[in-house]
Parts: sequence; structure tokens; C-alpha cells
Amino acid sequence: MPTALITGATAGIGAAFARRLAADGFSLVLVARDAARLSASAGELRKRYGVAVEVLPADLSLDEGVTKVEERLRQGVDLLVNNAGFGHPGAFLDVPVDEEVTMLRVHCEAVLRLTLAALPGMRARGRGAVINVASVAAFFTRGTYSASKAWVVNFSESVAAEAGDRDVRVMALCPGFVRTEFHRRAAMDVSGIPGFLWLSADRVVAEAMRDLARGRRVSVPSARYKAIVSIGKLVPRNLVGQVSARIGRR
Repeated sequence: MPTALITGATAGIGAAFARRLAADGFSLVLVARDAARLSASAGELRKRYGVAVEVLPADLSLDEGVTKVEERLRQGVDLLVNNAGFGHPGAFLDVPVDEEVTMLRVHCEAVLRLTLAALPGMRARGRGAVINVASVAAFFTRGTYSASKAWVVNFSESVAAEAGDRDVRVMALCPGFVRTEFHRRAAMDVSGIPGFLWLSADRVVAEAMRDLARGRRVSVPSARYKAIVSIGKLVPRNLVGQVSARIGRR
């Protein structure tokens, strides 16, 4: 039975990955900060899908948390989903620097270290995959969040080109607006976001798994967001930055 390790596994896209992979017959290793919530999620998955579920409480903004997950990955997994992340409600100059650094630790350092911990074993066994959850924001300019997610995309493509092959794959997943706890936790007002831009977490995961099977290095779920990203690439970068900043202020 294959094993998948998922960070940020108790809510949103992480929880959707857990449900999908459990349904596909994966044993799970769930990583999140809240031990009680982890245990509750694990119990529900075991009961519903009859799979083995291991819980690993860890704060990926701390070195000891990342080290704990690295050690588990070196024991061997078949799929790593680097999903843990968060956002800030304020503009760059309004966010305390320690919070910005914490974001970089979770979005960049943890992703790098966990990917590096998982890949050698996958390559030795000749099978495995890493999905690094980024964002459509990676293709635009909006503070440290979009910058960190742009790093995730570039990093994933770089690792896929250097260390990946047909049997060991690395992919960046870049969803747009997804109905999860993410925006509420970040105290973001998303009341002005049109309904057609929202995706379900289950749909995002389904498209991610399909794109992974196809060998894609970057997955952008839904035709509407593929179009947005394509158009964004044609618009001058300074104009994209001005529009992103204006939307962010609203």
C-alpha cells in the first residue's frame, strides 16, 4: 500500500488531498500544528476509508518541526504534498517583519527541506512524487505571499528538470480562489470576489492528480484560471503590479 505525507492536512486543500488519497488506497501521514484536530481528522479518515493514518504534529515555521517531518520522510513515502501555508491581510509595509520571515520559512524553507528529504528515497525506489502547493498569485505581484509562491513554482520546475524523471515527478499546484478556511484565518475580506472565481478544494485536488498523472510540472486548475494566467503573461509586468496592488487595497 502506498503512503502519502500531507502538510497542512486538517483543512482546505490539505484535507481534500487526504480524502482523495485515502479513497485511492493510500496510507496517510498527516502533518499540522493542532494535535487535537489531527487526531480527529485521522479518526474520521480511518472510519470512512479503512486506511492506516499516522499523525505528526509539527509547526513548520520552527526548525524542530521541519526536522521532525524530515525524519519521517527519510523513512520513505510515495507521495509528498507540501500544502501548509497562510496569508497576511495587510500590505507589505504594514506586516511585521517577523511575520514575513515566518511566511518564508513555511512557504520556502520547509518546502525545500521536505522535498529534499523525500526525493532521494523516491529515486532509490524508482517511484514517487512531490506536489508543492503554490497559487495563481505566483504569476502576479502582490507582496511576500505571491513572491513566495513564485519561488515554489520556480523551485518545483527546477527540481523536476534536475531530479525528476518519468517515475519520480515534481509538480507545482497553482489554484486560484478556493473555498477553504484560508481567507478567514488571514482575516481577509473576500466579499467582493465574484462567485465564478471560486473553486472547491475537491475539484482542485482532482485536477492536480490528473495533471500529476500526465507528467505536468505546473498545474493550474480550471479553464478560467488557465486563461487568467495566460493573459497575465501577455500584460506588461509593471501594469500587472499596479492592478494587483489596487485589487489588494480593496
